[in-house]
Order: sequence, then C-alpha cells, then structure tokens
Amino acid sequence: MHFLRLDKTKRELSIKLKKVNKGGYVIIQPAVYIITVVALLVVCVITAVISFRFGISHRKRVAEAEIGSAEEEAKRIIEEAKKQAENKKRETLVEAKEEILKRKNDMEHELRERRNELNRHERRLLQKEEALDRKTENIEAKEELLNKKLKEVEQIKEETEELKRKEIEVLERISGLTAEEAKEYLLKNIESEVRHEAAMMINEIETQAREEAEKRAKEIIALSIQKCAADHVAETTVSVVPLPNDEMKGRIIGREGRNIRTIETLTGVDLIIDDTPEAVILSGFDPIRREIARVALEKLIADGRIHPARIEEMVERAKKEVENTIKQEGEQATFETGVHGLHPEMIRLLGKLKFRTSYGQNVLKHSIEVAHLCGLIAGELGADIVLAKRAGLLHDIGKAVDHEMEGSHVSIGVDLAKKYHESKEVLHAIEAHHGDVEPKTLIACIVQAADAISAARPGARRENLETYIKRLEKLEEIANNFEGVEKSYAIQAGREIRIIVKPEDVKDQDIPLVAREIVKRIENELEYPGQIKVNVIRETRAIDYAK
Repeated sequence: MHFLRLDKTKRELSIKLKKVNKGGYVIIQPAVYIITVVALLVVCVITAVISFRFGISHRKRVAEAEIGSAEEEAKRIIEEAKKQAENKKRETLVEAKEEILKRKNDMEHELRERRNELNRHERRLLQKEEALDRKTENIEAKEELLNKKLKEVEQIKEETEELKRKEIEVLERISGLTAEEAKEYLLKNIESEVRHEAAMMINEIETQAREEAEKRAKEIIALSIQKCAADHVAETTVSVVPLPNDEMKGRIIGREGRNIRTIETLTGVDLIIDDTPEAVILSGFDPIRREIARVALEKLIADGRIHPARIEEMVERAKKEVENTIKQEGEQATFETGVHGLHPEMIRLLGKLKFRTSYGQNVLKHSIEVAHLCGLIAGELGADIVLAKRAGLLHDIGKAVDHEMEGSHVSIGVDLAKKYHESKEVLHAIEAHHGDVEPKTLIACIVQAADAISAARPGARRENLETYIKRLEKLEEIANNFEGVEKSYAIQAGREIRIIVKPEDVKDQDIPLVAREIVKRIENELEYPGQIKVNVIRETRAIDYAK
C-alpha cells in the first residue's frame, strides 16, 4: 500500500513540474528533484514501518485478550468439572455404602438360615444314630436267635441224612438195585415217556398247522385263480401258412429250387412242402425266425411276385414288422399287468417271449398270468402288490434269449435283471422260482407258487404220451427204492404219489423224514411241470378171530 502511495506522489510531482515548465516558472535542478524523491521515499518507508508495527501490536493485543478470555473460560470449565466430579463421587460413595449394607444384611440372613439348617441336620443325624443303635441291638439279638436255630437245623439235617441213608439201604436191600442203578432206570423210563409225549405233541402241532396252512393256502389260491382268467390252450412249435392253391407251391419252390433256398437261407427256417393240400409248414427252433418267415411268405403269396430279389425285400420288411410287434407286445404286457418303469430293453425281451413256448405254453401269456396271480396272492397276504407283479412278470425273462446264450433261463434272467438295475427282491424271486436257491422273501415264495399254479393248470402245458408214462414210472421207481416202502402209486396225472410204508420198519415219527428224502430225490432226478405231492401212509392193523 505504501509503495502505491509513493508511486502516486511521484506522478503528482511530475505533473506539477511540467506545469511549472509550461508556465514559465524556474526549472528545479535535477539534484533537488532527486533529494525530494528520496525524502518522499524515506517518509513513505517510515510511515509503512510505523503502520506495520502498529498493526502487529494491535493484533498482539487482540490475541492476548482472546487468550486471556480462553484461559478464564477454561478455568471456569475446570472448576465446574471438579464440582461435578465431587458430587458424582459423593453420590457413588453413598450408593456403594448402601449396596455394601444391603449385601451385608443378605449375607447375615443367609448365614442364619444355614445355621438353622445345620442345626436341623444335626438333630436328624442324632435321631438316625439313635435309631441305628436300636436296630443294631435288634439285629444282634436276631443273629443270636438265628445261630441257635441254625444249630438246631444242622442237628435235624444230620438226623435226616442218617434216616435217609438207612432208608436207602433198606430200599436197596428190598429192590436188589443200587442207588445209581435205580436212578438210571428212572431216567430211562422218564426219557422214553417224555420223548413219546413230545413226538405226539409235535405230530399234533404239525398236523394242526399243516391243516390250517393247507386250508388257508387253498382259499388264497382258489380265490386268486377265480379272479385270474387266462387261456388254457397249448401252442405248437411249427407254423402253417395257407396257400390259395397248390400251384403256389411250385412258385414258392422256384426254378431249380432257387426261391425256397433263398427263403431258407435268409430266414434260417425249413420250409416243408409235402402232400398237405394248400399249406406250407415252417419248421425251426427259433420262434422269431419262424415268425419272420411266416410273415414274409404271406406277403409274397399276397403280392404274387416271388423271386430272390423280392424275397429279400419282403424278409427285411417282415423283420421290421416283427420287431415292431415285439415292442408292442412288451408294452402291452406292461400295460396289462400295471408294471411300469421297466428298461426299454427289458420291454423288448418281454415282447420276444410271445414267440417262445414252454411245454407248449406261450411264455408271455404265462408270465402275464403269473404276474396277475402274484398280485392277487400278495393282496391276500398283505405284501407289496406292485413288487410281486413285477417279479412275476420278469421271472421267466431269461427264456427270451436262453437259446442264444449259455446257461439256464434262471441264471440268464438274473444276469439280465441285474444288468438293467432291477431290485434285489426281484433278482431273488427270479433266482428262486425253480428252487435253485432257497426262497428267503415272501415275494419269492409268492412267485414260486404262482408259477406252479400257472404251469399246473389242466391244458396249460402238454407232453407226449411216451414222456408222460416214463415220468410216472420213474416217479414210482424212486419211491419204491427207499427202505421200508411197501407200495407206491402215481395218481392225478403224476401230480401226486401215494406211498405205503411197512409199519414194522417205519415208525410214526420217521414218516416226515421219509417223505422229505423222497421229495429231494424227485427234485434232483425228475423234470416235471408244476409240483408233485408226496403222500406217505403208515397203517397198523390188528386182526383177531372170535371163536
């Protein structure tokens, strides 16, 4: 600010000098001008210094005044804080004294209660000690009395032993037996009587249980069979294709037999063209191939064009048609039985059973029938109906491929069911339905019974006369080979055998063992549909004459 004033003064002085020069005044010398300027500068500097010092002193006074007021305020606040702290301290001391007094009163009250409680316990202990002393005195008195009585008992015991010894000597002298011999004799008699009574009781219980079980089983089976309607017709293992006329036979054979050779080569079945009027017989062990040949031949006959190329085309069409039929039959079987969630390949294998027969009985119809029977029997017994139906439907699944794989249809069926993740209950039912293993579950027993019912129905299966007679003769031969068997008779078409044993050789208690041994021999040596009832009869006759 001072420099600005100095600059302003310099400019005014310069203006005045110019006016003097223009007005004709005397021109001031340069030295005077310089001195004047310097003087003015000095004056300005002095003025600036004085102003600066004055500002500093003013600010210092203001700051000192503010510091003083702040110190006073701080002192006031400190005084107030000290007063508040003193008041708080006094209040805290009062509260602490009150709390201490309260705690002291509580402790004194608790101590008084504890002293009272200890006094009560002490009185009780004293009373118990007095009671124990009285009891101890009583016990000691009783011990003395017991000791006296024990001595009397010992004396009586010695006298009794002496009397017993004398009586035994008298008995031995009278009976002529020693004590050990008499004991052994009595034990033998008692053992014989007990064994006889036990055998009679066991026989009675077994008879009663067998009658009750047989009655209940007959009711369940009869009810299940009544509810299950199935075909009773056995099927053949050959297919017959009707012809519109005998001229068609020559066209099927073809020039130099090329057509019939082509059909037999592509289908794997034999065509029998004989004197049978207007018919061709297809013979083959594989039922699916035989069905393919039948469908292809019917298509060729309907089309009328029979030559190797056309035969090949029709055989391919027949294969696709039979494959579709297999799938549809499998799906129809699952729908009919209510068994769902099967693997697609298992459904296809079920469909293949339509073209498989066992003793002339269609295996798919047999499996469906067994599934229905299993469901009905499981319902009567309170078992899982869905699981029983599933096991019944799949019990013969191995027969779909047993002509393609090594092993029995039971082992093949178990492997297939295991491959397609069937449950353990179903696997065990398949494995046990022919008695290869002992059935351990109710479902396995139900499947075994339903399979036997379906196979044993009159007309369900067939066998030729020669095989039938041989089976009956073998059945009687097995029974007659047992020791003690007098006669045996195969009755009811070989489904029951009655065996008469010699009463002097076989006792009543041995009859179940004889029946069991004969059953084992029959199971091991014979093949038969259904089951065979073994009926062992023991008869004792007493004959006398009145004269």
